[in-house]
Order: sequence, then C-alpha cells, then structure tokens
Amino acid sequence: MIADRHSTQACWIALQRVPGLGPATLAKLIEQFSRPETILNNPSQLQGLSQVVLEGIRKPDWDKVEADLAWLGADNRHLIAIDDPRYPPLLKEIPDPPMLLYVQGDPALLSKWQLAIVGSRNPSASGKQTAQDFAYYLAAGGLAVTSGLAAGIDGAAHKGALAAGGKTIAVVATGLDRVYPAQHRDLAHQIAEQGAIVSEFPLGTSPRAEFFPRRNRIISGLSLGTLVVEAALKSGSLITARMAMEQAREVFAIPGSIHNPLSRGCHRLIRDGAKLVETADDIIEELGALAGVSVSPAADTDEASEPHQKDGDYQILFEYLGFDPIPIDKLIQNSGLTADAVSSMLLLLELEGEVESLPGGRYVRTGL
Repeated sequence: MIADRHSTQACWIALQRVPGLGPATLAKLIEQFSRPETILNNPSQLQGLSQVVLEGIRKPDWDKVEADLAWLGADNRHLIAIDDPRYPPLLKEIPDPPMLLYVQGDPALLSKWQLAIVGSRNPSASGKQTAQDFAYYLAAGGLAVTSGLAAGIDGAAHKGALAAGGKTIAVVATGLDRVYPAQHRDLAHQIAEQGAIVSEFPLGTSPRAEFFPRRNRIISGLSLGTLVVEAALKSGSLITARMAMEQAREVFAIPGSIHNPLSRGCHRLIRDGAKLVETADDIIEELGALAGVSVSPAADTDEASEPHQKDGDYQILFEYLGFDPIPIDKLIQNSGLTADAVSSMLLLLELEGEVESLPGGRYVRTGL
C-alpha cells in the first residue's frame, strides 16, 4: 500500500485519475483550494460537480496511484505539477496549460529554448529530408527540437536533432508506458536517453483522436515557434500552427510546388501570416538573438540539398525533371531519350534518393 496517501504527488495523480474530472475543472479546483490534498480531504466543500466526480474524489483508485508511483520511482522518470519550479515557463503562459506533465528523460530540457517542427505523417522524400536537415542545423546551433513522435515529418525532425548531437523533446498523446506508433519504439528510447518524452496523460492511456489536439497545444506551447514542413489543408499540423498563433508564438512554413497537395497547408499558413522560410537561417534571424542560437557551418542545409553532379544523358533528363511531378511518358517525350534509358536512369536516381516516384507513374526530384 502507499506509505503516504496524503503526499502531494500521490494526491495529484489521484485527482487526475478521477473519472469525469477534466483538466479545466481540475484547474478551477486548484485555483479555489490551492493544493490537491485539500481537495481530496474536503469533498463536502466541493460544489457544482457531478455525482460521478464527487464519488471519485471521495474514493480514489489508490491501486492505480500506487502503480503510477512505482513507475515514477525508476530513473529519469518525473511528475511535474504546474506549481513545480521545473514546470516550463513558456508552457505556463498558454490559456490552458496542463496541470501535470509526465516526463521521461531530462526535465530541465522543457525550459530550454525550443522550435517545434511538425508536418505530414506521409511526406514526400524531399519533405522528410528537409525536416531532418532543418532539425540537424538548428539542434547543432543550440535549439532543442520539439515534435510529436508521429510517423513522417515528426520522426525525421527527432532523428535530425539526435544526429547532430543536439536535444529533442517528444510530446505524445498516450501514457508514457506506451509508444505510438510502435515503429518508433527504438526512437522513443533514444529520445528518452538523450532528450525527453512528455505527456499530460496518465499511464495506461491509449491513443485516441481527441487527445492529439491536446498534445499539439503542448508542442506549440513549449516552443518559441513552430515550423511546418509539409501539410495538407486538413492536417493536424495546421492545428498546431494555429494554436501557436493563438499562443502568440512564431509560425514558419516551407513553401513547395503548387502541384503538391502537401504544400497547400503551408501556403495557406503563409497567406495567413506565417513566415516563409527557405533555409534554417531564416529561422535563426527571427529567433536566434532571443534563443542564443549559433550558426553551424558544417550543417549548411543549402549545400546539403544540392543534387549530385551527373553528366551526359542525366543532364538532359534533369533539364526536364524538376520539383513538380511529371509523368514518365512526358519525360521521354520532352527529353528525346529512349524509354529504356529514362526508366533505367530513374531507377538509379530513385535508389540514390535523388528522385521519388509518385502514384500515376509520375516522378519528381527530391532536392537531395
């Protein structure tokens, strides 16, 4: 059994686990009673709560609280309440900050200057590489890179920051005893060792659609700004960007081809006032002085994006193969090369990562 059910940490967890007691109501209760212990010890003074919530406060699930405390007892696991000195100051400024944060890794990173990098779960090859390049460059310069551990752009951003030997923070929409998506299990372990994983949800929480917008407000709330790399018009990344705008944070967007559906979300953000960026230096100019970010020449994203030099028929092919998708039959027609030659070159270029094949027999340069 729990040695002290009246400890502040145990009481915070007990309240968070009360069925039907949402974060907004919990925040109001804390504002009224100051301490979680006071709420649990004085259920008769609580007004305006449902019978289900009142019953949960009178009889907390101490078995689950005990299991949570046991999990927190391991190394590098922390529970940070909103009144904890370790609670990140920027996050506390948003209109609806989470009352509790579960952290696996270094909690001090939450107060470090951060840039959020978000985007599509199904990006193009060039979009994924762009996210990784930007994250590498910025993390090498001293910014922590924050994202949501999702497939696609999020994962690329985390990997780029880690590759630079920098710091990265993953904000998730599950309990920290679960990894979603499962394909990022190894990445999550690496982030926990070299950065931090954060959640406002109690242990055992499975991913649900309504939890991701709540996660997104934390991603933007922790960060000085949010960079959107690729996003469709209906995208969770646009939700994150709009939350950043509402939180009076900077929003950056990378433009793309007018033919790429994943560019349309970024273009809309730019029309709505987001800052158009082409290189990481565009972000440094906005945030560098405030965040103390330095430029790392070794991580030049412009140089990294230059295509490999090729000659002969490859030069002819590249004259007609650009960053807008083009059907293979159009490439053959425009270049004057044989179908066999074009197919062979495209296969080699795709294997080298310089070309990406798209549905409908279309091809596009990746920018690598």
